[in-house]
Amino acid sequence: MSLEEKKSETAQEALDNLIAGVMQFREEIYPQQRELFNKLANEQTPRAMFITCADSRILPELITQSSPGDLFVTRNVGNIVPPYGIMNGGVSTAIEFAVMALGVQHIIVCGHSDCGAMKAVLNPSSLDGMPTVRSWLRHAEVARTVVEENCGCADHNTLGTLTEENVLAQLDHLRTHPSVAARLASGQLFIHGWVYNIGTSEIRAYDAARGEFRLIGDGPLPMATPKSRYV
Repeated sequence: MSLEEKKSETAQEALDNLIAGVMQFREEIYPQQRELFNKLANEQTPRAMFITCADSRILPELITQSSPGDLFVTRNVGNIVPPYGIMNGGVSTAIEFAVMALGVQHIIVCGHSDCGAMKAVLNPSSLDGMPTVRSWLRHAEVARTVVEENCGCADHNTLGTLTEENVLAQLDHLRTHPSVAARLASGQLFIHGWVYNIGTSEIRAYDAARGEFRLIGDGPLPMATPKSRYV
């Protein structure tokens, strides 16, 4: 179905398409992976926690070609990670559970191109009438300030630069969580900052050693993890 056809859908047609997908999954997809789902019925051992935007165009399992049970996914507007102690909400709870209960060894914070949340950070008046979104995106203010005071970039580059700086800001926030800080220090946890380009499929990851985002697949894998201190 084209984007134009989706735009013209009625509410009932949209729901009918979702239900059709549910039926197709149950009748065609599930039987092909019955053994996997039976194994997952009572336990999970994800390879990584994936924190990304709620944008409907971002599918973590698709872009990483992961199977059910591989990723512990948390999504919200702007791939935000509130600093520890500011908000005892879903993101903080998910981080603590992923690290302490599931023992994940990797946490990925993934931003993306054409991010509506980042556009709103650049244009706060667009949030008039959306007070909860405005409040939530205050966690991205540090990124906006960094860009305003240091970037000097042309307007057409500002959104991309802000998207990158927001990922870095959220990695900084992530390190304030005690469970994360402790395991980073001991070398038991690794953190990653990614930016996914919707139109090209490319993912650039932050290289802490070089202080820049680099394309995944072009040389050694860029790593955002600080050096451990208690290995």
